[in-house]
Amino acid sequence: MTPGPARAFTRCEPSPSPPGAVLTFAADAADAHARLTEYLTASGALTDPTWKRAVARVPRHAFVPAFQQRQPGGGWHSVTRDTPGYLSGVYADRPLTTQLTDGQPTSSSSQPSLMVMMLEALDVTDGSRVLEVATGTGYNAALLCERLGSDRVASVEVDGVLAARARRRLARLGYTPEVVTGDGRDGHPPAAPYDALIATCGFERIPDAWPEQLRPGGVIVCPVGWGNARLVVADGGRAEGRFLPMGSYFMPVRGAGGTGSVPWPEQREPDDERPAVLGPGGPFGDDSFDFLLSVAVPGVRFASEAPAGGSVRACRAWRADGSWARVERGLVRQGGPVRLWDAVEAAHACYTDHGRPGRQRFGLSVSPGEQRVWLDSPDGPAWQL
Repeated sequence: MTPGPARAFTRCEPSPSPPGAVLTFAADAADAHARLTEYLTASGALTDPTWKRAVARVPRHAFVPAFQQRQPGGGWHSVTRDTPGYLSGVYADRPLTTQLTDGQPTSSSSQPSLMVMMLEALDVTDGSRVLEVATGTGYNAALLCERLGSDRVASVEVDGVLAARARRRLARLGYTPEVVTGDGRDGHPPAAPYDALIATCGFERIPDAWPEQLRPGGVIVCPVGWGNARLVVADGGRAEGRFLPMGSYFMPVRGAGGTGSVPWPEQREPDDERPAVLGPGGPFGDDSFDFLLSVAVPGVRFASEAPAGGSVRACRAWRADGSWARVERGLVRQGGPVRLWDAVEAAHACYTDHGRPGRQRFGLSVSPGEQRVWLDSPDGPAWQL
């Protein structure tokens, strides 16, 4: 392990404030930082002493000088260093929205407990070389650099503005990983092969380029649907492993062309109409079933309709390929290339028949041209991604 340089909080954010205010902020930030580190340890999220040392040395506020907070009446409010509660917010164990595009979140700083559990799942050792997909603020890259050394870390970010900003923040603290602007789905071949790859944005399937850029035995930790897959890479572009037990709700991967938003399709005549087995309220809100839906019907969006204070009276489901379904008054109407509500009902039947399994009972097998999520074992119930 190559340790990072010693740093003082006052270097993180130059400020025109009076010297006393700078010292007070530095002391308060150090205290909030220490409390977060101890919380992550006490909660069981942070168990590896080498990662605890990294978390204790990298200040989150250096990478999140401001974040966006949703207002109760709608809209967003920017929280900065000068806003009361800034430090308690930036050192809370929660994700923080750090960029809005057309009023929609397009980048964030992930929840610290989820970050450290994913980092520990990489099983890196001294000398490991890691590729990070989605640099974002640079905080996660800083943790990797602190643990492994900057020369062992490469990071890819699709947003050139974010990449440049993260590069500056990292350099301000003495970290110099390779931060490149590009589509993370392509990996970063010039620096391959890697011992591990970690993604901090959401995917519907593992990009084909990744297994080929890791050494056999290398580890991929990636959000797939609403879970985190941990895969061990074999030769020939194959990889296999299980989902980690914790939930995972990352912003979806962005291509160079946009945010990935998919609007409800214009109303059209249904191709199919039948009685609904599963009503519009369904089992939604059951976290384990929501995860299964995210991999059994990848890319689907749901929206419920209910009067104020009333029960759900209708549900819509749709996705980018033009498939759609609407459930209301005991009937389901569907259209497009896939019968979405048929897939939802089939997933629910499997879920209840197998004892309402949690994420850790699911696995993922990746091979060229095929990716399958399975329950309990590779020859159990399975869903193609």
